[in-house]
Amino acid sequence: MTQSVLIHGFHAVTSRLRQNARSVQEIYLDQGRHDQRSRDLLQLAETHGVKTLQMPRQRLDDMAGGKHQGVVAKVAAQAALPHTLDGALENLSESALLLVLDGVQDPHNLGACLRVADAMGAHAVIAPRDRAAGLNPTVRKVASGAAETVPFITVTNLARTLRELQDLGIWVVGAAGEAEKDLFGMKLDVPLALVLGAEGEGLRRLTRENCDELVRIPMFGSVESLNVSVAAGICLFESRRQRTSLPS
Repeated sequence: MTQSVLIHGFHAVTSRLRQNARSVQEIYLDQGRHDQRSRDLLQLAETHGVKTLQMPRQRLDDMAGGKHQGVVAKVAAQAALPHTLDGALENLSESALLLVLDGVQDPHNLGACLRVADAMGAHAVIAPRDRAAGLNPTVRKVASGAAETVPFITVTNLARTLRELQDLGIWVVGAAGEAEKDLFGMKLDVPLALVLGAEGEGLRRLTRENCDELVRIPMFGSVESLNVSVAAGICLFESRRQRTSLPS
């Protein structure tokens, strides 16, 4: 029997319909919503032949724990087909660009990291399987569809995975506030894995030891640290900027 999970929020549900409509089993809509956004989703679901049900908002609250924007979908779980590192790296048309998260436990931060990874064209997000957030409905909602488009790879041993990336010719660069080297002075248009640490803790010792370089994000204001998703966005943007800049 096919296992099911719930996803919620207009971005997450719409993205799943567009990316893999066959996996969407049913969509539940707030019966009190009659706006254009709801009508567009209904039309998209009808186009793909997906059943939609109207129900009281309280029922949706019970299903999704609130913050669902008035839409919840039951979809086929995809755990049987996990993303792999080899799969993410094969047939790339440019140098690899990976985001590695060292124990990010807040699902909102993981969702935001997936969103910026999608925006900057990262080829995958890698995270340890234990003591870290996984893909749950909150992550999918915050990711606004990016959980459906960016491969999310969980590994049992992050340090070993970093060494495997190095063996593949991928430069492993960790972000650390106390690092001497500046992000903006680093060459980032090479095959690259950017490694960011957990909220408030930074990179673990073994993770640091398995990075080729440590860099800091220059800070020009009064704050001393950044949310991990903000830091990920800055690091990925700088790599993407270097990759797309025209030669002078």
